[in-house]
Amino acid sequence: MRRFLPDTFTILLVCTVILASILPASGAFAHYFGTATTIAIALLFFLHGARLSRDVVIAGLLHWRLHLVILLTTFGVFPLLGMGLGFIPDTILPHSLYLGILFLCVLPSTVQSSIAFTSMAGGNVPAAICSASASNIFGMFLTPLLVGLLFSVGGHGGFSWDALLQIFTQLLLPFIVGQALQPWIGDWIRAKKKILMPVDRGSILMVVYLAFSTAVVEGLWHTFSLSDIAVVIVADMVLLALVLCATTFGSRLMGFNEADQITITFCGSKKSLASGVPMANVIFAGQAIGAIVLPLMLFHQIQLMVCAVIAQKYAAAHHRRATAAEVEQAANPA
Repeated sequence: MRRFLPDTFTILLVCTVILASILPASGAFAHYFGTATTIAIALLFFLHGARLSRDVVIAGLLHWRLHLVILLTTFGVFPLLGMGLGFIPDTILPHSLYLGILFLCVLPSTVQSSIAFTSMAGGNVPAAICSASASNIFGMFLTPLLVGLLFSVGGHGGFSWDALLQIFTQLLLPFIVGQALQPWIGDWIRAKKKILMPVDRGSILMVVYLAFSTAVVEGLWHTFSLSDIAVVIVADMVLLALVLCATTFGSRLMGFNEADQITITFCGSKKSLASGVPMANVIFAGQAIGAIVLPLMLFHQIQLMVCAVIAQKYAAAHHRRATAAEVEQAANPA
């Protein structure tokens, strides 16, 4: 049962939403809090850049076929499936929540959980590190461009070239500075992971609080019912199930070995809350983004629970094979 329980960060997210619902930020406080949030997000992406070793990037480039499959899944298969969900009537899936699902479909993959699950399942960890990192780097360009394409095609708006410039100045530029300083500070930052973790988590919680505060002030919880939230959960589960099937069986059909299949499955099926919430804050600046990030927050917890089960099944299968090999070797010594 423990694997189905939410992690500490998810509990903090829920508490943050509750706090925003009871005591939403408004007026001058919301303005100053928004400025602090922008600085925290810049620091977050600076640390992302400083952590990423160049050796990992160079080594990962050698496995280009695997990375291409993961990137096509993340930025191709996911958006197509998201567009397919657009055929659900507004009476079942409210339009603003559908836009949130469409937004999560164009986000990059997670970094930490993709690597962790790949390692747990016995996959290709160096490739996972490279693919997850590359997904987030490309996502800084591809996510706003895909938002502009998909939302404008559907007549939803929500993107301008100014947003791309803001993505560069608020997210990509700090990342580049961090990567430039990586040779000097990278080892220190990686060694202080536990100390710096509050920056990672805290910046996301700040954006979530600000986003839901704005949404609550504008009547978020009066707009959506529990049945609407339930529909989003089902849509998220269907989306994840389809992508997991596509990555699992597709990678097998393409002839990848088991370690690479595991990497494709876990890196290709994830969506990043850490990148998604700050991006939503920039791309949809001036709009109520509570409904936009709500499907992503729900998807985040669903993907963690489901992938934990899958990773444990892979790990158990590896253990059984290793045990059988040891028994066979003992029975037939050389």
